[in-house]
Amino acid sequence: MKKEGFFETIYAQVYGYVTDADMWVNIGMVLLKIAAIILISRIVLSVVQAAVNRIFQHRKGSKIQMDQRRVDTMRVLVNNIVRYTLYFLAILMILQLLGIDLKPVLVSAGVLGLAVGFGAQSLVRDIITGFFIIFEDQFAVGDVVTINNMTGTVQEIGLRITRVRSWTGEVHIFPNGTITQVTNFSLQNTLSVVDVSVAYEENLNQVEQVLREVLQLAQTELQDIVGEPQILGVQALGPSEVVLRVTAECKPNTHHGVNRNLRAMIRTEFTKRGIQIPYPKIVAMPGKGQA
Repeated sequence: MKKEGFFETIYAQVYGYVTDADMWVNIGMVLLKIAAIILISRIVLSVVQAAVNRIFQHRKGSKIQMDQRRVDTMRVLVNNIVRYTLYFLAILMILQLLGIDLKPVLVSAGVLGLAVGFGAQSLVRDIITGFFIIFEDQFAVGDVVTINNMTGTVQEIGLRITRVRSWTGEVHIFPNGTITQVTNFSLQNTLSVVDVSVAYEENLNQVEQVLREVLQLAQTELQDIVGEPQILGVQALGPSEVVLRVTAECKPNTHHGVNRNLRAMIRTEFTKRGIQIPYPKIVAMPGKGQA
């Protein structure tokens, strides 16, 4: 009899729950809210990711040509950050709908984040700085830069470190958080500046005419020259020479090669035209008693 009464009680309770219309309405409302949260999260995720992809597509057309692999890496990274952030917020909202107290979870997460933050401050700083270096196009792979007074070619830009190779072959590794000053020589066109010395005896009008011919030839033959070379005129008067200056606008970071080519072309043409380039002369004066 007692067993029958016990089972009847259980049955009555289960039947009451199953047939309770209010309970099913509440469950249905919760499920609808959960479905709405998931749907809205997916819509927001799609919109934000489309915006991120559009931004990085715009980066491809920027003045600085970034390494395509780096652009794709950053795009995937940002999309993942957005995705996990939205998923985390959606899970918190769903847990709250299910009546789960979030305070212990948030407190535990805060304590853990604080502990990790104290132990990895430099790492977090490096990653944040690396993100902005890449996203803002401060410099890209292949650029010639001076970072913290060290000049070289950028080999790699990571989220934590940047590698720069000097012209003598050394590879310098900079944690991104330590990069405080950057000069980028590859961002815009550079200027080739060549000073030409001639003897005082030379006719300056003739010298400038020869220089014009050389510069016209250089503009045709040297592909790195992008603007019309200019003769600025007399730059200085030395002990035995008159110094004239010529300039030429060049593609980014090509001015050193243009300088060398211009000097060689000017030297060759001066030799053909008989224009003297001054050099130190020693005049020996006979001493007393010498004829």
